[in-house]
Amino acid sequence: MALSLQWPLQLPLQLQARPPAVTAGHHWRRHRLLPVCRSLPLLRARCCASAAAAADTGKAQAAARRAYPFDEVEPRWQRHWEEHRTFRTPDIGEGLDTSKPKCYILDMFPYPRQGALWPSNLHRADFGAGLHVGHPLGYTATDILSRFKRMKGFNVLHPMGWDAFGLPAEQYAIETGTHPKITTERNIGRFRTQLKSLGFSDDWDRENLHTEPAYYKWTQWIFLQLLKRGLAYQAEVPVNWCPALGTVLANEEVVDGVSERGGYPVIRKPMRQWMLRITSYADRLLEDLNDLDWPESIKEMQRNWIGRSKGAELVFSAVDQEGHDLGATLLVYTTRPDTIFGATYLVVAPEHVLLSSLTSEEQRAHVEEYRDLSARKSELERTDLQKEKTGVFSGSYAKNPATGKSFQYGWQIIYGTGAIMAVPAHDSRDHEFAVKYELPIIKVVSPPNGNCDPVESYEDDGIMINSSSSSSGLSINGMLSQDAAKKVIEWVESNGFGKKKVNYKLRDWLFARQRYWGEPFPVSYLDDTNEMVPLSEDELPLTLPELDDFTPTGTGEPPLTKATNWVRTMDPLSGKPARRETSTMPQWAGSCWYYLRFMDPKNCSILVDKAKERYWGPVDIYVGGAEHSVLHLLYARFWHKVLYDMGVVSTKEPFKCLINQGLILGEVEYTAYRDNEGRWVSADSDSSLIDCYQEKVAADKVTKVGDQYVLKDDPNIRLNARAYKMSKSRGNVINPDDVVSEYGADSLRLYEMFMGPLRDSKTWSTGGIEGVHRFLGRTWRLIVGPQLPDGSYNDGTTTTEDEPTLDQLRVLHKCIARVAEEIQETRFNTAISAMMMEFVNAAYKWETQPKTVIESFVLLLSPFAPHLAEELWFRLGHPQSLAYEQFPEAKSEYLEESKLVLPVQINGKTRGTILVDKACSEDDVFQIAASDEKLSKYFDGKGIRKRIYVPGRILNVILDQQKART
Repeated sequence: MALSLQWPLQLPLQLQARPPAVTAGHHWRRHRLLPVCRSLPLLRARCCASAAAAADTGKAQAAARRAYPFDEVEPRWQRHWEEHRTFRTPDIGEGLDTSKPKCYILDMFPYPRQGALWPSNLHRADFGAGLHVGHPLGYTATDILSRFKRMKGFNVLHPMGWDAFGLPAEQYAIETGTHPKITTERNIGRFRTQLKSLGFSDDWDRENLHTEPAYYKWTQWIFLQLLKRGLAYQAEVPVNWCPALGTVLANEEVVDGVSERGGYPVIRKPMRQWMLRITSYADRLLEDLNDLDWPESIKEMQRNWIGRSKGAELVFSAVDQEGHDLGATLLVYTTRPDTIFGATYLVVAPEHVLLSSLTSEEQRAHVEEYRDLSARKSELERTDLQKEKTGVFSGSYAKNPATGKSFQYGWQIIYGTGAIMAVPAHDSRDHEFAVKYELPIIKVVSPPNGNCDPVESYEDDGIMINSSSSSSGLSINGMLSQDAAKKVIEWVESNGFGKKKVNYKLRDWLFARQRYWGEPFPVSYLDDTNEMVPLSEDELPLTLPELDDFTPTGTGEPPLTKATNWVRTMDPLSGKPARRETSTMPQWAGSCWYYLRFMDPKNCSILVDKAKERYWGPVDIYVGGAEHSVLHLLYARFWHKVLYDMGVVSTKEPFKCLINQGLILGEVEYTAYRDNEGRWVSADSDSSLIDCYQEKVAADKVTKVGDQYVLKDDPNIRLNARAYKMSKSRGNVINPDDVVSEYGADSLRLYEMFMGPLRDSKTWSTGGIEGVHRFLGRTWRLIVGPQLPDGSYNDGTTTTEDEPTLDQLRVLHKCIARVAEEIQETRFNTAISAMMMEFVNAAYKWETQPKTVIESFVLLLSPFAPHLAEELWFRLGHPQSLAYEQFPEAKSEYLEESKLVLPVQINGKTRGTILVDKACSEDDVFQIAASDEKLSKYFDGKGIRKRIYVPGRILNVILDQQKART
């Protein structure tokens, strides 16, 4: 019985201590716990009582730590906003006043198929894991801007929706046997709950989901428009094919030539795919960047991705070793036609259509081996392959049209999509390759100063040398590079050896995936002729069929081929049997135009109403991660320009202003080193750390000395300190649910904005959020009053009806001006400083808090801490939400300082300063100076010869030199 009496107190410890393999029930008997289990009713009662007592104690401790009752305030106002649909934006024709200015504020689409919100890059093991504290950063910023703009009199469109098609959801479905639709719906429910718990003012009435037929009907409609305009076509292109998995893989799924999932060999093989002709819009995509309010780094990334360059397309004839024509020509693009006399070899891609016919029998085995090696590389790895300067000789040669001579060493095979002209003397990559394979290097450009490195390549413009041929009649010796390039182009055009050309790095968009979870293509193929037939627009949407087995087929055919009843169809026009397209659209498709659907989310007749689009477009502020600077943003701009040409949209660009938020890193991790004998080794030790092992050190055992972190117990041992991106693998993920539970949503919001500039990366610190939480508590007590003995608070506020003093008005209006400016410029951290460190600190020194001043401050606070502000506004006597109250305006008369610091000189030498009113007369200023404790000693018993006073700038007192004190 003694054991059973002690058991309730020991239960948590004993359960925690039992081996992991031991579970409840009969396994307990193995640990001699059977006597206790016979008293189970008594045990259960005692355990419940103990647990209840512990819970009550925990709640009491948590309540004691709370700076204000956010756990009561926040749920109350979240319910209020939802019940009253506070942030619903009415449609045109439903009460929207279109005479008011608009502001469309958008976040990059949430991405629940990965278990986290875009722009995170979590592994699929995190699928369904929910948010970490890094995710709300951008959403908090857009919420502050949205609330601010509403209060400034704007009609604000701030919607929320979900992007859920794509690879991660399908991979998770294959691994778990759960249909991706089920997982997606579950994840969205979790994310929606988390987002609402943070008090974001999204218009949930406009919520949309990519995977719903009502949405992707219009994605399919856009594809049909692209098809009609020749911007969608089919072509055979190389893809990453995994025979073991029986599927095509994205570049990101291939690592070191094998599949990320399973480690199976991956090869490059040609497959017929849908393509979108984005290259037709290359010039417009490039030129219109200049008009966008985007970060210059993002615009430069897009410029580089498009890669527009001017040059020439040259024709090289293929010949054998004896110089006999092989009847084939290679087209080569170059940006430096002036260097044609320095070309000493050509390079062709492994997939070049002419490679097989141009390979000699002696070299065929080597070429095929190299082609197989290249085929097992992803595009990214093949770029690395090019860096390694590998290649083989094809056995054929080429004739240089400028010299009439054949290249002695012919073609080498490295990464590429066509053929290039190699000029090793004037291109570092070509130079390295030529040195490795002992190919000729001919200098044809001399620097203007004549000083040329005999070993390294020279890549700049200069004066042409070694560039003349009597047989071809072309001579550019002595010409400047730019002039020489023009002459070469004129020569090749007149002789049929090429033409002037503008080239792009940008390639057409591969717009098909051999996967199940995506938008179906609205096309079919006639059985008898294989003719492609588009679906009629009135038959949209073509819905994705339900499949129980969505695993890869293993044959290269997409999983949709298993939906035989869906695949087999009839062409309605001809009545002939047909089969549907079984590839699906890529994950980018729905996110290319989702911003338009938010303008008119329920329209079943057209993609977007013209009047609504003209009012709301374009997106005024778009916030998201920089990792989508090229693909998503470039694709969306492309689709938008097509819709603009069709008259569907009225603007050339979809996103007027782009803001990239930084990352929130995990808390700083401290690492120390020990040698093989267990002794500490300082991180800045002169001895090698290679043989040492690392050991993590708890933050409470670390102190900072200068700019370095050291052990508290031994300051001579320096530590490495570093913050990492949040991930489950590192164990540094902070769940926002936990933060909200302990500190409240307003504290989380305020802290994430206070950590530093929005665009910078920042390091999470629990100590930092505690400081922000205390500020909100101070604000609460300033306005509501201190906590009562029973733990509650007064129902009203401590404000008075007194008229504010001039000093109070100046403090308030300086804060208004600062906060308004900083919000406009997205400098949220400095706006918070103005409220925390200036206004609240000043207000605590006032004898009274006039209600009119406090009301204005609460409105300033509301975009940042909306729950607390709503509660205070209500307690100040306002029954309606403050969401649409006018944001306070700073009055200029209160922004000017009435006093100034005036320098005082004695005989021309500055001796001190005095504080005076701006309106002070010269006599008043002199009297203040003469009575100043530090200055008065200079005037004692001295005669004053002259006073020089410049109002607002200086007072100079000239004393009798004989009696002046030095």
